Amino acid sequence: MSNVRVEWDRDLLRITLARPDRRNAFDAEVIRELSEAFVDVGRARGVLLSGEGASFCAGADVDWMRASAGLSLDENVADANAMRQMFEAIDGCPAPVVARVQGHALGGGAGLVAVADIAIASPDTAFAFSGGKLGIIPAVISPFALAKIGGANARRYFVTGEQFDAETALRIGLVSEVADGLDPAVDRVIGELRSAGPRAARWAKRLVRERPEGGETARWIAERRTSDEGQEGLRAFLEKRRPSWRSE
Repeated sequence: MSNVRVEWDRDLLRITLARPDRRNAFDAEVIRELSEAFVDVGRARGVLLSGEGASFCAGADVDWMRASAGLSLDENVADANAMRQMFEAIDGCPAPVVARVQGHALGGGAGLVAVADIAIASPDTAFAFSGGKLGIIPAVISPFALAKIGGANARRYFVTGEQFDAETALRIGLVSEVADGLDPAVDRVIGELRSAGPRAARWAKRLVRERPEGGETARWIAERRTSDEGQEGLRAFLEKRRPSWRSE
């Protein structure tokens, strides 16, 4: 991969957009490589998604947009479906995904923030669902953005395409935290993920995404209680010791 860097840091998978000269903007290759990076995250306790350089992701690459202007409707549908599948791969990643956000998160970049389970932003980050400024709409990212910010906020920020700051992103639920010290804040959250049961963290993410109801919720908790990890966690609590997954 030339646009996306994938590295293991013990049990953390680091996926980094590596086009700082283009503010990590999307083109067809970036979309393909990012999709591939999330195909199999192995037994990662978490995935850290970040952008190299001054910006997290400034949306669509200008040259790519210029080329797309000449595509047919069918070609545009195929192009948009490739991006949709990328967002779905990240959203459906079994391990928790943490986004480290700085500089710009515009258009599809804001979509990447929306599909992350936890997004931590620097105070000077600029966000926008900017499609309207280009005469288009944020359709592909809309299911993920709506799940985060809700319809009331989308009615404003989808329609206007205006930029908004990190504090606004926090208020509307797009990001989880705004931190002056971005790396220490990210490290703290990764540490919290590492302290949770590895399988429990993945099941907890499924719980949020699938939202079981009624008797199904009882089955889920019963399965976790009787699992090896659940048994170890309960014993460790009662014996006032660290569970085995925190032995490091």
